[in-house]
Amino acid sequence: MSKYFSHRHVLSPVEISMTGLASSIPSTRDGITNFRHMKRAMRKSSHTGGLLLASSIWPIKTNYKQMKKIELLLINIIILIFFNTVQAQEKMYHNTFPLSDVKLLDGKFKDARDLNMEVLLKYDVDRLLAPYRKEAGLPEKAPSYPNWDGLDGHVAGHYLTAMALNYAATGHPESKRRIEYMLSELRKCQEANAINNPDWGVGYLGGFPNSEALWSGFKKGDFRVYNSSWAPFYNLHKMYAGLRDAWLYCGYEEAKSMFLEFCNWGIEIASGLDDQQMQHVLDEEHGGMNEIFADAYQISGDKKYLDAAKRYSHRMFLEPLSQGIDNLDNKHANTQIPKFIGFSRIAELGGDDQYNRAGRFSWETITENRSLAFGGNSRREHFPSVNACSDFIRDVDGPESCNSYNMLRLTEVLFRQQPSAHYADYYERTLFNHILSTQHPEHGGYVYFTTARPRHYRVYSAPNEAMWCCVGTGMENHAKYNQFIYTHSGDSLFLNLFIASELNWKDRNIIIKQETKFPFEERTKFTVTNGSSRFNLMVRYPGWVKEGELTVTVNGNEVKYSEHPSSYISIERKWEKGDVVEVRLPMHSTIEHLPNVPDYIAFMHGPVLLGAETGTDDLRGLIADDGRWSQYPGGRLLPINKAPILIEDDIENIVDKLSPVEEEPLNFMLNLEMINPIDIQLKPFFQIHDARYMMYWLALTSDGYQAYMDSLTNLENARIALESRTIDFVATGEQQPETDHLLKSENSSTGNHFDEFYRDARGNGFFSYQMKTNFETNLSLIVRYWGAEWGGRKFEIYIDDEKLISEDNTGRWNQSVFHDVEYAIPDSMVEGKESIRVKFQSIQGNTAGAVYFIRLVKQQCVMVK
Repeated sequence: MSKYFSHRHVLSPVEISMTGLASSIPSTRDGITNFRHMKRAMRKSSHTGGLLLASSIWPIKTNYKQMKKIELLLINIIILIFFNTVQAQEKMYHNTFPLSDVKLLDGKFKDARDLNMEVLLKYDVDRLLAPYRKEAGLPEKAPSYPNWDGLDGHVAGHYLTAMALNYAATGHPESKRRIEYMLSELRKCQEANAINNPDWGVGYLGGFPNSEALWSGFKKGDFRVYNSSWAPFYNLHKMYAGLRDAWLYCGYEEAKSMFLEFCNWGIEIASGLDDQQMQHVLDEEHGGMNEIFADAYQISGDKKYLDAAKRYSHRMFLEPLSQGIDNLDNKHANTQIPKFIGFSRIAELGGDDQYNRAGRFSWETITENRSLAFGGNSRREHFPSVNACSDFIRDVDGPESCNSYNMLRLTEVLFRQQPSAHYADYYERTLFNHILSTQHPEHGGYVYFTTARPRHYRVYSAPNEAMWCCVGTGMENHAKYNQFIYTHSGDSLFLNLFIASELNWKDRNIIIKQETKFPFEERTKFTVTNGSSRFNLMVRYPGWVKEGELTVTVNGNEVKYSEHPSSYISIERKWEKGDVVEVRLPMHSTIEHLPNVPDYIAFMHGPVLLGAETGTDDLRGLIADDGRWSQYPGGRLLPINKAPILIEDDIENIVDKLSPVEEEPLNFMLNLEMINPIDIQLKPFFQIHDARYMMYWLALTSDGYQAYMDSLTNLENARIALESRTIDFVATGEQQPETDHLLKSENSSTGNHFDEFYRDARGNGFFSYQMKTNFETNLSLIVRYWGAEWGGRKFEIYIDDEKLISEDNTGRWNQSVFHDVEYAIPDSMVEGKESIRVKFQSIQGNTAGAVYFIRLVKQQCVMVK
């Protein structure tokens, strides 16, 4: 154990939950504490040694006049009797059970959780913390991890959260040791920052590179370093969350103290910025900073943090979304979703209707209009417009795991405010199909992109390599499977997920076991194994069960109900030891159309996405290394027009052609006429690994496929031919590809036109990218331009500061279409080089670009007769 913690005993999650006051005091519907229950809880706690820190008291949400009358008396009574921490998780998220009170039983979710723990213990904590020591001016203990330069330290925050989740859920002693070591080391860094950087570093706890230059200028309103850096606040947000979670799930008061000091830094560093400057800061990806300050408000009760949460809220999205206006087209998806979590947290704690409407509408438009059958969203990390949804099929970088991680967190907040089954339906779909599938079942690696392109594949991380954002969220994803199975509100217990588990509801002195092999069986069994209590059991009636087909029995007697799919069935009674509830969940096969591309369909069975393995050839980069682009699968693209295509005149009833495979639950044979036929066996997508696969299928009627196929074949032939020539590619104007290619720029801006991103430079500005050549020669540069630009468009293109060409696109085409121009590169500019820097330099009074993409390709061979 570290020296810092050696002088005191730190309560374990089990000890905390045993002594917590919050778990012993029910609340009335308007939030006023029930004094009869409070007195009983105090008597009980006095025998168990339960103590409460005054600084941990959470805001009581009730009528203002009533609150003022009881507030002082209530706080004083509690302070006199309790001096240590209650179960923090129950205070922050009032409808959840402590993770220690929900035990996963044998099944795929427990297996995934345990495997993830094994993987987490392979990481070197000192290497994770190295960026923090470097920025604090402390001696190096271990070298930093490579990869993702500019986000140094972001994974450490995720790792701290993952350790907290695992310790809270399992009591794993090594998790506890690592949490305490990290907190000890981080405290040293925070103290050193205050000493070494008193002008800007008091309370600071970041590992962001070049912190001194960044934040000393930022505080004065000088954004030059901030604007040229990759997502500083996004990086810091991960450590904010890690500290919060070390307190939230495990009760470490030191973590809470460090968290609030860090929050104070976040307020102070921006205190000199005006409103316009603050909104400019929020134009860059900043994680869930508004959520963090909302959490600080709930933890401390100090309104300055709620004010800060609103100040860190991006009005570019708050205002239109609150009015039901969808402005998400072509926006970077995972930049936005954490903001929406913050909107909903502010609404939850502050009662602000504008924030409430924005949070709810964001969830609705993403889940209804922008999500695939497995629950994920985005392609190339951006939300597509209606006309760009075919990119889901064409592109290899499909929905990223971080997006679904954050969508589930948003769902949890919204469910707390309004426990509706449609939130739980989405949660279940995304948890089973996306989150579970992003962990390799043997080595435990994490997935970044889950492509929907037919016959492509996914790439997995390895421990101590590939520090992607989705490695960080992956560490957490598989540690919290027990968090949403059960929730509670007043005297109601919500059964949300059908996952084998055991709940110890300590408020009710009752233990309940859920036994199920769902989704491999269509039932779950719910048994009271200890205690007795009167409460209302709310059984979810999933949206995927047909009207009237759900059956629920209590001790063999059928429960009559009038509810419809996607609702909860209420069973109120005094529950006794030995009571058994059985729920029958008939599952049916259905299809789901790709959003805005209805010719592509996915097969579902109940909430489970069915996919098919289609081969294992050329799975290059299956397990990623530390390469900067290794999150992308490197194997060749297989032509979409050569993938199996289903021919069926009655497509809406195509599921009638599926036949179950005997003794293989959730496996089906696809008995259909096909173009490019192969033997296809459908199985749960979460079981497909180390293989190419299909989740979406082109389904055409017999009289409509020929014309479609002719057009598709021509497009695919051209696309595949171009891909085979490509050495490197930059999607200009898109955050991740530009970061990957080490963008440098001045007087440059980005935008979107006809669903394609661009970058340009004005005045005497420029932009440039580092592109790999792989030491090849005989190369060309292909650049895409829009054919109807206004104004002067004179600029120069350089290769490593040597001019390739002077270009003039002023009035060049006068056509409202895209034009791809290919420039041959002399061998002398690339010979012997592993990479080159391609630069677009505007000429004074003109604009360079706009450039819609840059592709470095092998020159085409020309046959000479």
